[in-house]
Amino acid sequence: MSNKQVKPIRIKRNDRVKVIAGNYRGKTGKVLKVFPKDKRLIVEGVNFIKRHTRPKSQTDQGGIQEREAPIDVSNVMLICPKCGAPTRIGMYFTEDGSKVRICTKCREMIDV
Repeated sequence: MSNKQVKPIRIKRNDRVKVIAGNYRGKTGKVLKVFPKDKRLIVEGVNFIKRHTRPKSQTDQGGIQEREAPIDVSNVMLICPKCGAPTRIGMYFTEDGSKVRICTKCREMIDV
C-alpha cells in the first residue's frame, strides 16, 4: 500500500472551463460531472463518443447515440467569472476560516 497523498480537484460542477489540449482545444463548456478519484471530468459539448445501444423493450428504439466522455482535468483551465480569462486556481482562507478558490490573474474570489 502506498501512502501517496491525492491532491483534490479544484474544478467543480457548473464551472466554465476552456480545453487547452487535445482534439477539442480552444472549446469552452460547462462542467457536467466530476470524477475526483480518476481526476477526470465531463464537459458539455466536448469529447463526443458514439455509443451503440440495443433497445430495452419492444417499443424502445436502439441505435447509435452521441454523448460526452470524460477528459483529464489537466487538459482544462477554469474561466474566471469576473475577468473572463482562463486562469489557474489559488486557495485562500477567509477571516472566518473557510477555504475559497481565487483567480490568480485578478485575485477575485470564485466561490461566493
